Amino acid sequence: MQDLSNYVPPARPEFQQRQGRYARLERLRAHLHADELFRAYDGAEDLWQFLPYGPFISAAAYHRFLRGFEAGEDPVFYAIRDMARGQVMGVASYLRIAPEKGSIELGHICLGPALQKSPAATEAFFMMLSWAFEAGYRRFEWKCDARNLPSRRAAQRLGLSYEGVFRQDNIVKGKNRDTAWFAAIDAEYPALKEAFTAWLLPQNFDATGRQIERLSDLTGLVRVARDPALGS
Repeated sequence: MQDLSNYVPPARPEFQQRQGRYARLERLRAHLHADELFRAYDGAEDLWQFLPYGPFISAAAYHRFLRGFEAGEDPVFYAIRDMARGQVMGVASYLRIAPEKGSIELGHICLGPALQKSPAATEAFFMMLSWAFEAGYRRFEWKCDARNLPSRRAAQRLGLSYEGVFRQDNIVKGKNRDTAWFAAIDAEYPALKEAFTAWLLPQNFDATGRQIERLSDLTGLVRVARDPALGS
């Protein structure tokens, strides 16, 4: 059994920016990011299907919503800037932050269509995962509505292991929510870091930007359990 008698709780996420090759994380500020995000989400009503809020009828309404999260300690929101486009095109947050047991979750993910399935989005998630483990967290979680197969596929692609479904876990927008759980632990981080680092290299993309080696093939060597809902 692992001895944690000298365990030191890690710090809460307080960084303002993290810079990558394809993306930059910026601490969310409504006056800086709301208008740009609202434009990135324009016409993509399905983005809000599994989130407990939205869609928003105007940029002003979205601005008011984001202001409510700016100063909070949990969740902590970050805007995702695509460096190639120079635009903020999505958000993600840390939540259920529990330094005393070393657990932290990635959630509230909302990516504009142009950011989805891009190197920038993948790198942004990797920067959030790497910060957590390098700060000293022991467990990095991802959970989603069990009906949300794209989110389940994304969690598995990132190397998070399937841990099961909590049935009738919540009521969201008047509908039952069963919740699928995924996580990685600190012992898996070195191998995950190696997988992400290799995938994000410029030489892993051809002249059209298409990946040569799939991230899921690299992280699949790290996952301890696959999601049965996703097939083989």
